[in-house]
Amino acid sequence: LVAVFAIMIILLGVLALVVVNALAHSPWGTFSVAMTIPIALFMGFWMHRIRPGRVVETSFIGVALLLLAIAGGSWVQNSSLASAFTLSPTTLVFCLVGYGFVASVLPVWMLLAPRDYLSTFMKIGTIALLAVGVVVAAPVLRADAVSDFATSGAGPVFAGSLFPFLFITIACGALSGFHALVSSGTTPKLIQKESQVRLIGYGAMLMESFVAIMALIAAATLEPGLYYAMNAPAGLLGTTAQSAAHAVSGLGFTITPDQLTQAAKAVEEQSLIARSGGAPTLAVGMSEIFSGVFGGTAMKAFWYHFAIMFEALFILTTVDAGTRVGRFMLQDMLGNVWKPVGRVNWKPGIWLCSALVVAAWGYFLYTGATDPLGGINQLFPLFGIANQLLAAIALTVCTTVLVKSGKLRWAWVTGVPLAWVVAITFTAGWQKIFSDDPRVGFFAQRAKYADGIDAGQVLAPAKTLDDMHTVVTNSTVDGVLIAVFLLLVAVVIVNAGVVCARAVRAPGASPTTEAPYVESRIDVPEQAGEELVGVRS
Repeated sequence: LVAVFAIMIILLGVLALVVVNALAHSPWGTFSVAMTIPIALFMGFWMHRIRPGRVVETSFIGVALLLLAIAGGSWVQNSSLASAFTLSPTTLVFCLVGYGFVASVLPVWMLLAPRDYLSTFMKIGTIALLAVGVVVAAPVLRADAVSDFATSGAGPVFAGSLFPFLFITIACGALSGFHALVSSGTTPKLIQKESQVRLIGYGAMLMESFVAIMALIAAATLEPGLYYAMNAPAGLLGTTAQSAAHAVSGLGFTITPDQLTQAAKAVEEQSLIARSGGAPTLAVGMSEIFSGVFGGTAMKAFWYHFAIMFEALFILTTVDAGTRVGRFMLQDMLGNVWKPVGRVNWKPGIWLCSALVVAAWGYFLYTGATDPLGGINQLFPLFGIANQLLAAIALTVCTTVLVKSGKLRWAWVTGVPLAWVVAITFTAGWQKIFSDDPRVGFFAQRAKYADGIDAGQVLAPAKTLDDMHTVVTNSTVDGVLIAVFLLLVAVVIVNAGVVCARAVRAPGASPTTEAPYVESRIDVPEQAGEELVGVRS
């Protein structure tokens, strides 16, 4: 439980950082995303208090209001309200921390459920529309299939060799520990019998992989120079179109300052330089595809901010749901020390644990937003490793359940993926700890900047000695966290191995919490009045 909770904190902090990078200094995007909160609250009260059960009616109202929020963002951006919604990354950090706390303590029906409901429709509808756009527009993929950075390991966005860092960078698009954790509570509520798990659980991950493929296509349609101008750290690119164009040219790609300025103007943003995190890149790619099919270049800004709201909406639902899950885990742990805290209906315990959870991931969000090396560029490898380690824990649990349930011959189904994920994540973690390349190893990076401080030098991209001290602190924390994560997950896997060995030596002797097999009677017509919900098939 400690391992899962610690990993969850990192995941939430980095996901929130993606939203911060997408909305910083963007009044249109900030207004549109902010409006989703009152829209969700309105939907919650409409369905539960004003017109209970009117789901279809509420859905139409919600979608219409979302589209109005996007259109209204254009008006806000060109009005006197623009300054109120033009927020710095630091301000957005505190806004998200406050939102995370409030969302995690409100009743589920009031905010979480309607936001998740809206997010689901937005995600499925938008990705389906993007797929149609890709087929109709047939955009050219401008990115190289394999770049020089894949062999040199010196990429400006993420450094490191193709193995293992490709696999931890993809993260949720292929395997996701976060999804495994959250769906372990939601999937059972969506099924009546076990044979429906494949459609719900496996089907959801297929959709997630489809989203990843669409995101890959959208990013690959961009000119490589624009892609690196958006995703390389600000310390490398600078803050002006001229400095960014010069830095990108040094990487071997051509882009002019005018092209960078025009790209930002086309989507009505102040700048696209160093907008790392993936959300702005996907939004620009989607706006290019959508504008080529629906509405032309005049609609490019609308489609860009539509994509930003779509991404921020489902990331924020992840943040508030994850915060609530984290609060449950913390209450469970602290309840062993003081029982009242463990009661899920005790308000002081709810408020205390929610505050502790948001403070924990808020710390990493703040350090990411203020990191001189570029927060997402620094933290995303940690995020990827943490997410895949969480997946390793899930696969370990599944393998152990199979063995203890007497299904040893099926243990390879989860055991083989477990071995592969462990090999990838532990190799990546080892390199992030012990690599002597400062671009890869956290402690090598720490030593480089610590030596610079001792010599009285300010090393780029840091601009002051305070920045140097910040890099040293962040690198130390990140390196220690990876070491702790690896150790905790290793303990979980070794302990599971011992349990499995005992179960193999003495079948049936190990106690299990698995429910006994009960044959389903749901599909038997004559027993329709005696349906059993939640049984096996």
